Amino acid sequence: MRRLALLLASACLAPAAQAATILPLDRATILAGSPFDLKVEFDKVVTPEAAVTINGRPAAEVLGKEAVFIEKEPGVEASAIRIDAGAITAPGVYTVEAKAGDETRTVSWEVYGTPETPAAKNVIFMVADGLSMADRTAARLMSKGMTEGKANGRLNLDDLQYAAMIGTSSTNSMATDSANTASAYMSGHKTAINALGVYADRTEDSQDDPRVELISEALARTGGKAIGIVTTAELQDATPAATVAHTRKRADKAAIAAMIFERQPDVLLGGGSAYFLPQSTPGSKRKDDENLVQQFQDAGYALATDAAGLEAAAGSNSGRILGLFHTGNMDVALDRMFLKKGSVDTFPDQPGLVRMTEVALGQLAKDPEGFFAVIEAASVDKQKHTLDWERAMIDMIEFDQAVGVARKFVAEHPDTLLVVTGDHTHGNALIGSIDPARGAGRESVGVYADAGFLGYEDANDDGYPDALDVAPRIAMFSNNFPDHYETWGPKLDGPFEPAVQNGNKDYVANEAYRDVPGAVLREGNLPKSADTGVHAVDDILLQASGAGAERFHGYMEQSDVYRVIAEILALAPSKPSN
Repeated sequence: MRRLALLLASACLAPAAQAATILPLDRATILAGSPFDLKVEFDKVVTPEAAVTINGRPAAEVLGKEAVFIEKEPGVEASAIRIDAGAITAPGVYTVEAKAGDETRTVSWEVYGTPETPAAKNVIFMVADGLSMADRTAARLMSKGMTEGKANGRLNLDDLQYAAMIGTSSTNSMATDSANTASAYMSGHKTAINALGVYADRTEDSQDDPRVELISEALARTGGKAIGIVTTAELQDATPAATVAHTRKRADKAAIAAMIFERQPDVLLGGGSAYFLPQSTPGSKRKDDENLVQQFQDAGYALATDAAGLEAAAGSNSGRILGLFHTGNMDVALDRMFLKKGSVDTFPDQPGLVRMTEVALGQLAKDPEGFFAVIEAASVDKQKHTLDWERAMIDMIEFDQAVGVARKFVAEHPDTLLVVTGDHTHGNALIGSIDPARGAGRESVGVYADAGFLGYEDANDDGYPDALDVAPRIAMFSNNFPDHYETWGPKLDGPFEPAVQNGNKDYVANEAYRDVPGAVLREGNLPKSADTGVHAVDDILLQASGAGAERFHGYMEQSDVYRVIAEILALAPSKPSN
C-alpha cells in the first residue's frame, strides 16, 4: 500500500515539472530540410530569459531562424516562444528542452532523410472517405454477386499488391475526423481534430497556429511536380484541403479557398464554387468581393462548370484546369446517374469521379517532372453519416471504378505509385440480408444461414446493380446512431435525413419517415446533440501497388505514410548527422 501511495504521489507531481507544451510534439518525425514552426507554450507569464535548446544548442541557431519571445499571448495569461519556418537539415534524433525558472519540458524528435534516388516519378493517392472493410465487401457483393460462397468477380481494390494497417488517432483524442487524418497523410505530422497543416495551439486565432510543411509545398521546394486534387466534395472540404491548407479550423472555407489559389495546384476538380465566387454572385458563401474564379482564369486555368465543360477543358492546351461543378458537395452517384434526386435539377451535368480521374491523370501526366494527385470519394463517408447505405455503397462502387482507372495508368506508367486508403473508418457493418418476405421490420433481417445471398443483378454490365429495392438486399447497420426511424430499405425518394432538431435543440427522429411501411423507431446511442452517425477509432486498411509499394506493411501511423512517400520521391537525400 505504501508503494502504491508513493507512485500515486509521484504521478500527481509529474505534470508540474513538465508543464510547458512544445510544438512539434514529442516523437514527431520530421523530414530533413522541411520548414516548420517551433512553438513553446509556458503555463504562466515568464521572463525573457526563458530558453529553448535543441541538443544543447540554442534552438534559433539549430533552426536557422530568429526566436521571438511573447510575454503574453492574445487572450492567454502566459508566455510563449516561437521560431517560424525553421528547418533541420541533418537526420538524427534531437532533444528539445524548454526552460523558464522551475518550469521545464523536454521532447524528442526524429529528423529523417531519404534515399538519393527516387523510386517513383508519380504518386496517385486515392481516398474513400470513411472507408471500412464492410464497404469493400458490400461493393463487391452488390456489383459482382456471389455464387456458392465465392465472389463472381473482383473489385479493382482486390488486386492491389501490398497492404498495411493504419492508425488514425488525433493528437487530442483517439477518435478522429477527416481534417487531422488527411493532414497527417499530407504533412507527416499528426494533429488535433479539425486542424489542417498546423499543430493546434491555445490561441483563438485559427490562422496563427504553428505550421508544418505540406506535400504540395515540399514538392514545390524540391523540384516542382504537378499537383492535382479531385474530390466529389467541396474543394475546401477537409481531405482535399489538407494538401494545401494551414488552419486550426477546417470550417475556414473562404480562407482555404484563398490558400488553394495561393498554392495553385495544376488540376482542381470538385464542388465548392460558393467559396470561390464574390458575395454578389447568387449562391456565394463569401463575405467579401474576392473573385477567385476570375483570378484562376487570369492565372491561365481553363474553367469547367459541368461535364461538357470538363471535356472542353481536357482538350485545351492550358495544362491547368479549375473544375467547379457544384456550389457545395457534388451529388452522389446514385442521385447523379440514376435517380436524378438531390440537387441534380439545379446541377444536371455533373461529371463522375471516374471521368474526373481520367481527365486529371491525363493532364498531370504531361508534366515532365511527374505529379502528385489526391483523388477522393467523399460521400462514402457523408452518406454513412446519415445511415444512407445504398447511396454510400454506390459511391463506393464508383470509387472502385476510379481505382481501375488509376491501376490502368500504373500499368502504362510503371514509375507510378498508387496508394488507396481511407482517412478514417466508420462504425458500420454488413451483417446479412433484408427480405420483406421473411416478415416486417426486424423480422426481415436474415443472419447466418438465413442471410443467403443478395438479389442484385447487373444485366447491362455497367458495374452497378440495376435496382436497389430488391430482395434479398444488404443488411448494413451502424453501431452508433441518433434517434431515427429504421425503414429497412433504400431511400429512393431522396437522400436520408435521419434526425432533425426540436425546440430544445436536441436531435430527434425525423417524423417524415414514421409512416414508411415497417418503419421502427430506434432510440439513439449517441448524445442528443448528434444528428448523424460518427467515425470509428478502428485502424484503416491501406493498399498500394506500383513503384515503391512494398514499403507499406504491418502497422503504421498515418504520419508514417507521408514518410514512405517522401522516401519514394527522395525529397531529402540523406546527409551526415551533426
